[in-house]
Amino acid sequence: MTLAQWFIFFLIVQVVHFIGTWKIYEAANRKRWEAAVPVYNAIVLMKIINRPTWWTILLFIPIVNLIMFPVVWVETLRSFGKNTTLDTILGIATFGLYVMYVNYTQPLNHIPNRSLESNSKGADTISSLLFAIVVATIVHTYVMQPFQIPTSSLEKTLLVGDFLFVSKFHYGARVPMTTVAAPMVHDTIPVINTKSYLNKPQLPYLRFPGFEKVEKNDIVVFNWPVDTVYKFFDRSTRKADKPIDKKSNYVKRCVGTPGDKFQIKDGVIFVNDQKLILPERARPQFSYTVTTNGTPLNPDYVIRDLKVTDAVYQTAPNTYLFSSLPDDEAARLKSNPIITGVTKNISHEAEPSVFPQNNNGWNKDNFGPIVIPQAGKTVPLTAENLPLYKRIITVYEGNDLKVSGSEIKINGQIANSYTFKQNYYWMMGDNRHNSEDSRYWGFVPEDHIVGKPVFIWMSLDSHGSGLSKIRWERLFTTVGGDGQPYSYFKFFLIGLAAYFGITFFMNKKKQA
Repeated sequence: MTLAQWFIFFLIVQVVHFIGTWKIYEAANRKRWEAAVPVYNAIVLMKIINRPTWWTILLFIPIVNLIMFPVVWVETLRSFGKNTTLDTILGIATFGLYVMYVNYTQPLNHIPNRSLESNSKGADTISSLLFAIVVATIVHTYVMQPFQIPTSSLEKTLLVGDFLFVSKFHYGARVPMTTVAAPMVHDTIPVINTKSYLNKPQLPYLRFPGFEKVEKNDIVVFNWPVDTVYKFFDRSTRKADKPIDKKSNYVKRCVGTPGDKFQIKDGVIFVNDQKLILPERARPQFSYTVTTNGTPLNPDYVIRDLKVTDAVYQTAPNTYLFSSLPDDEAARLKSNPIITGVTKNISHEAEPSVFPQNNNGWNKDNFGPIVIPQAGKTVPLTAENLPLYKRIITVYEGNDLKVSGSEIKINGQIANSYTFKQNYYWMMGDNRHNSEDSRYWGFVPEDHIVGKPVFIWMSLDSHGSGLSKIRWERLFTTVGGDGQPYSYFKFFLIGLAAYFGITFFMNKKKQA
């Protein structure tokens, strides 16, 4: 839905609200017209039902309002003596239309100072639970979201089994575009494995101001632009047409920002003709072929000394393939007396699967140059460069594109150039030969950006068992920053012990 369509829908809702509640307003000694004024009518209604004015804000927060509307319907009924279980069920089951029925058919005796105390322990538990869900949904949507690392594309920096907190406010919290969805889950409701949302209606893209912009070398969580899978690891023929904010969450390193000239030469990234200098914590990896003098490689040496946990294959006598190995570890391999050769496997053959899939000779190690699209910038359109921008023009920016020979038409008009409506980014994994990233599906639109990982609160090693399954050195470490990661877990434990100690002391003192 466009902004104009949403405005019309909002006006229709206001008309329905006025028709269904004006007698209720009058019965509460308010003016009839107060039921017709948008936003103000909600403020007045909060006074009628004896609830705080700030509840009005919750009615306009997507997802949260799905919880608040039923609450307000029930509270309105109770403010006029409709307290039975049947009244509550009818109020919710009819999507508030039961309030309209009461408005016209029942005696309206307003209870201005009714008690807000729950009549039963069960009702009190439900109220507390609803409040907790509302608060958690606001935090999850606009402040901080938990996230688990599912793949090894950022291995050595972020590990499979890391559990992160992703900040929504660093780049600016994105208002949910999917308006009807279960709170605090992504695309699937756990346990019952059912889709958690409705595709329509959709809000236009809107993002609150952030504290910073996406910069080169930032690790970023974003919605996978080409996602059509029902489940993250399920690439079967079963497809799903997902809204932007319900596409699978990916995490990669931003290596190109809007307006940058981007190129990869023999596995090395160049931005604006300068080699991209990665932060100290980043450890890019490549596949290597290693040969020995006939002595087999000791698996304990590979795992314990080289810290290599990814696959190592013996491809021929005395020959091994390391699927992902950092350059410094490759250098250490060379110093082993049984090693006779260490070769980085740099591709020079064309890979048709590489973006933009038009057989231009590019591959994962030699790519470009390209210029990353920037909002407001105009590029000439030709048959040669159209594959780079085709998905942007049609899918991300919603235009109709038709090509006939050398003639390009956008929205029915002949086009020799195109002006981008939003910014785009280039995202890649540090595990360069084991990462499905922008090299294969192209640019990441700004409206797909979710947030910035800031904190690892838990890290589990699938190869461990018991307490050794926990990577203790990674607990409570920051994702970014200078130098090597440092765990603040001991300070957390000290703070937790202090909190419980002080609480115990205060309770004892109060009892005395």
